[in-house]
Amino acid sequence: MGSYQPTTTVAIVGGGPAGLAAAIALSELPFLSVTIYERNPEPREVGAGISLSYNAWKVLDLLDAADGVWGSSKADTLQRNGYNGDVVLKQPWPENAKEDKRGAIRARRTRLQSGLLAKIPEGVIEFNKKLVTVEDLGENGALLQFEDGSEAVADLVVAAEGIRSVVRRTLYPDLRIHFTGNTAWRTLIPRSSLAHLPDISRGTSWWYGKGGHAYLSGVDDPSKLKPGEEELFELSVRSYHEPEIPGRTVSWGIPATNERVQSRFLEYDQRVQNAIAAVPEGNWREFANYAGPGPEKITGWDKVVLIGDASHPLHGAFGSGAAFGMEDGWTLARAIELTYNRDPSNFLRSALQIFEEIRLPYYQGMYRYLAEQREKLQTLEADNRSFDDILKARFQMFGIGQKGNLDWIYKHNIGQVWEDYLQGRKEVNA
Repeated sequence: MGSYQPTTTVAIVGGGPAGLAAAIALSELPFLSVTIYERNPEPREVGAGISLSYNAWKVLDLLDAADGVWGSSKADTLQRNGYNGDVVLKQPWPENAKEDKRGAIRARRTRLQSGLLAKIPEGVIEFNKKLVTVEDLGENGALLQFEDGSEAVADLVVAAEGIRSVVRRTLYPDLRIHFTGNTAWRTLIPRSSLAHLPDISRGTSWWYGKGGHAYLSGVDDPSKLKPGEEELFELSVRSYHEPEIPGRTVSWGIPATNERVQSRFLEYDQRVQNAIAAVPEGNWREFANYAGPGPEKITGWDKVVLIGDASHPLHGAFGSGAAFGMEDGWTLARAIELTYNRDPSNFLRSALQIFEEIRLPYYQGMYRYLAEQREKLQTLEADNRSFDDILKARFQMFGIGQKGNLDWIYKHNIGQVWEDYLQGRKEVNA
């Protein structure tokens, strides 16, 4: 007998957490042939730190990719008034430690990427493949054309190329993203360079102003560093009301001068200003935030699926985008596995319907929640409430210090969601 050859080709566009997770899960299905098309010339993670909590650990365990992903505990995070440094709220995380001893951490983004890359089969990723167009070929699949002139045809296209997704623009051209006015500057520096600022360099803290904030956190567990390896610390500062620069369509990880960053925080507590001043010239990277309307569909052509930020163009509102994307990739694989086992001759359409049935309401719920919270915040601001009152409203908006109200985000267990879906199918068919 001849060896079995995969007959269904899968093109994953984008090699971030969502695309890598999808590749891991889909590559385990023997009837699929999977390729990631990554625009960068090599594995590269742009940014500084990334937050991982219960929802992320659950999906990383399902992907068998949690080993090697570690960082600094976010226990007892301090929420501060950015102008005078007063602690407005001390935010413990006992619920995370109770349910998963790894708790909530801040880690180097490269560690998450490395943990996922380690599970990718050899030869799955093609680099220098910037997608230009995607075209529906009907029964013959979809045609992908890349900037280098090459092409690929696939039976299934998994769009994991982020908020500026070419695939989403092609499927739904009316769903346009826009600059939010929100711009972040991020960097990692040695913690030792902040030793003269103990209120900064110990633990995790947020320092809020009326038009921005500073987020300061470790990203390493000193006990796990190699001998001689420097412990790093993250500075991520943000301005909410930046002007849009005419003609600029992308600002993601571009260099920024110290003067540009410092000028946004001249009214902040001196400790914040001193921390920003400790960053060596040339280390800051700028990230302009874009967003778009909530999705009405996250599949198309019966052969295309949007995952991660490509499916829901928010701008980091819940700080858990990597977990969302990884959940998408794992769920997609489970849906394909289920429908293939039921009918190998015609499974993709049904699989995409299942995926959308599970994941679309989740993302739509995020948009509804944020709209409700913004309305509450606007009411407070219109009533000229105090700055501390407005701060507390913002904390509530993102579940800070509010026990349980965002468990559907941070305690989301995608494995249990899938089991619940299967149980529901059994009850309907009983």
